[in-house]
Amino acid sequence: MNSDEEIILAAKNLRKEFGGLVAVEDVSVEIKAHTLHSIIGPNGAGKTTLFNLLSGVLKPTRGQVIFKGQDITHYPPHRIAHLGIGRSFQITNIFQNLSVLENVRLAAQALGKDNFKLFQDVKKFSRYEEKAISVLEIVGLKGREKMDARNLAHGEKRKLELGIMLAADPQVLLLDEPTAGMSSEQVPALLEIIHSIMSLGDKTIVLVEHRMDMVMSISDRVTVMHLGNLLAEGTPQEIAADQTVQSAYLGDLYGDLSSKVEA
Repeated sequence: MNSDEEIILAAKNLRKEFGGLVAVEDVSVEIKAHTLHSIIGPNGAGKTTLFNLLSGVLKPTRGQVIFKGQDITHYPPHRIAHLGIGRSFQITNIFQNLSVLENVRLAAQALGKDNFKLFQDVKKFSRYEEKAISVLEIVGLKGREKMDARNLAHGEKRKLELGIMLAADPQVLLLDEPTAGMSSEQVPALLEIIHSIMSLGDKTIVLVEHRMDMVMSISDRVTVMHLGNLLAEGTPQEIAADQTVQSAYLGDLYGDLSSKVEA
């Protein structure tokens, strides 16, 4: 199996129950390395719960999470992050009172050997600052380095959150609704950043997103969830043509999916 066919992250028969509610019901998904794999479905489909299981925020009722052949099902989130899985949230998660550069530098340092020396002179950690500056260029925040994070526009805060993830150099990025709160005019800039991340050649992105035109234009594969179950999986073209998916809900919610798939 070559690197392009390697399964880097997998859910095996994952199930999560909250009392009598089954949020994720025996879901199995395989994510290939160096691909962009989207997970879609209406509210309540179980997408964010699945992300929480993959990133260690929640522990499954049963089932396994496998990363690069290793069972990480019961690892805490910080250990999973150190292994190389980064996670964003629907609500922006940044240090509002620190500068843009400091947000990203601290993230780079946190997974380096100086992670217990976070408050020493920044000059001692020039390599982390250099890393932060290069990451800020990737996410389109060059020139904003000295600005306090709280003064960024909402779309820029989402970019900063991506920068914080990238600074830790994860192999897999779990992006939960990265366009949440963004206007349609701000989305193309985020798409450009995602393309830039994938062009690095060593990243895998798992995306939860409600904008179907975006999902269908950038995904290598799409998993469809419905009421906690896996309804379908395939290429964007296969999902757009899947009558089960269309009849279940996508046609009503999103219109004709085939028109949203890039030729």
